[in-house]
Amino acid sequence: MKGKLIVFSAPSGSGKTSIINALKERIPNFSFSVSATSRKPRGDEQNGREYFFLSPDEFRSKIAQGEFLEYEEVYKDTFYGTLRSQVEERMTDGENIILDVDVQGGLNIKKIYGSRALLIFIKAPSLEILRRRLEGRKTDSEEVINIRLQKAAYEMSFAARFDVVIVNDRLDRAVEQAYAIVTRFLNE
Repeated sequence: MKGKLIVFSAPSGSGKTSIINALKERIPNFSFSVSATSRKPRGDEQNGREYFFLSPDEFRSKIAQGEFLEYEEVYKDTFYGTLRSQVEERMTDGENIILDVDVQGGLNIKKIYGSRALLIFIKAPSLEILRRRLEGRKTDSEEVINIRLQKAAYEMSFAARFDVVIVNDRLDRAVEQAYAIVTRFLNE
């Protein structure tokens, strides 16, 4: 395989998506892995563009056949995962792939690909700042924000197992750090 994997994990509200989008604009030969999910499409989402939409039974069948690099059942019958075929075909073609996965999925990918994968953990400077960011979105109830913060504390306990931790205290600085780290990794 010629390509490499750059794996991002972060609690919700850490700025991971903004950093990934900035990198995709600046780094050539970069593609974003389309994940699979068993949830229904939202809005104008299309199969194969935002996600590969599968039924819960189709998802379970692919799990049983070992077709996922990583997956998670977020809620009952609501799965998310990365199809092995999506990643390996593109890496063989020389593409570098960005993955946005949960912390355990990232660690599993590192076990499989070793030095061909770079794990980057993005975190907010504190849980209080993370709370303010989540509240600023105005998309979640207080109850949902509290659940996200509990999950964030759990996710941050894995940060030391990642290759790199970037504290996103200023988005422009975090993007520059990520760009330097990713560029160096791709040139190794």
